[in-house]
Amino acid sequence: MGCFSVVLRTLSWFCLVGSVVGIGANWGTQLSHPLEPNIVVRMLRDNGFQKVKLFDADPPTMKALGKSGLEVMVGIPNDMLATMATSVKAAEKWVSKNVSSYISNNGVNIRYVAVGNEPFLETYNGSFLRTTFPALQNVQGALIKAGLSSLVKATVPLNADVYQSSSGVPSGGDFRTDIHDLMLAIVKFLSDNGAPFTVNIYPFISLYSDSSFPVDYAFFDTNSATITDGGTAYTNMFDANMDTLIWALKKNGFENLPIIVGEIGWPTDGDRNANLNYAQRFNQGFMTHILTGRGTPMRAGPIDAYLFSLIDEDEKSIAPGNFERHWGVFNYDGSAKYQLNLGTTNSGALIPAKNVRYLSQKWCVLKPQASLDDPGIADAVSYACANADCTSLGYGTSCGDLDARGNISYAFNSYFQKFNQFDSSCKFLNLSMITKANPSTGTCRFEIMIEFTLSDGGQRFMYSKLGIYCLVTVLLWLTFL
Repeated sequence: MGCFSVVLRTLSWFCLVGSVVGIGANWGTQLSHPLEPNIVVRMLRDNGFQKVKLFDADPPTMKALGKSGLEVMVGIPNDMLATMATSVKAAEKWVSKNVSSYISNNGVNIRYVAVGNEPFLETYNGSFLRTTFPALQNVQGALIKAGLSSLVKATVPLNADVYQSSSGVPSGGDFRTDIHDLMLAIVKFLSDNGAPFTVNIYPFISLYSDSSFPVDYAFFDTNSATITDGGTAYTNMFDANMDTLIWALKKNGFENLPIIVGEIGWPTDGDRNANLNYAQRFNQGFMTHILTGRGTPMRAGPIDAYLFSLIDEDEKSIAPGNFERHWGVFNYDGSAKYQLNLGTTNSGALIPAKNVRYLSQKWCVLKPQASLDDPGIADAVSYACANADCTSLGYGTSCGDLDARGNISYAFNSYFQKFNQFDSSCKFLNLSMITKANPSTGTCRFEIMIEFTLSDGGQRFMYSKLGIYCLVTVLLWLTFL
């Protein structure tokens, strides 16, 4: 019976790995002006993406994915883990509503449920240590009860900080000591249920966090070894990081567990190392690397991965850094940021979103006659940036070369565009004016937002959200004045 069980698990792994083809994308929806889901789905298909990873089960997004042919990983946010962990019925209800119904009624090709997102980050101070595994168990149980466990696998996207190397080389890899037993319990559970280990790997973060980190080691276009592990030379951080995980799995008896790279990418703004050149260099290098199908020194074969991310998100938290809003390979409007060959299109280039409708060609800027010594400027800029997005301003960013007047204008316009170009959102204490002359300069793009529509439930929500913003704005300005 034991041998039979091993054979079944091996076949399960084989089938899972054998089904992995193409490249995936993370589709986040924390935007003030999101593209219509149908437009995004068409953009995904036009660019040859075969898989998409979501962070929740937003109904308009899920419906748009119906009969698209795209494989879907649907997410359960961290703030729902406690509910999923303590209530079997809650897990069953979630699976019924967000998995079963979309598969049967809408033809959504759901293949994975992501239970949480990087719940063991050390910065969370253990907030989800007690709820993640029980939530995973209950969701898996709900999939079994719904008769979906052979089609849909439950996994937990984890940050690469759940493992480490005591020796500094991949062969020293093992799971973090403070969560070692918990990780082994999760890994065994994944293995028993034929599910993959999902890991997010970010060489950019290493460069961002450590000024002495060797820059070239973050990329894939150098042949000089930075790390030598026994007889194995590592020329890029990705391979070394992946193999550290594989060594950790091997040491604990799970060498053949499938691995999904849930997130990998490079931001384009918000930090001196987040720029178009580095992002293009990294993402193209990664695509070229995985398209060979060679894998890593420790594990040959195709790598299953989702680029992070598809589109910029101007409402993401910037607690980790201003770069958080700039991970997209596409801008907020679905225009391509740079040349990227995914190996999926005849042109070898990204194909932009189609049928995108923009607001009017007008911007909000500082009046020419306004004095930089005006005492109201500091509060006006602070207010605009607190309620919009000024992460493209600062040292080493795309708008880092603006002068003082340009910085102020950028802040005013960001607020003006976010609030749908209402005249009232360009009234900064007699400091601002609306212009039809594009103030963009060099690498600094003064955005024009896209239109809202009433054709979709998700967009109706955004209208409601906009109304709340406007009400709050009026109240705040009354207080401010």
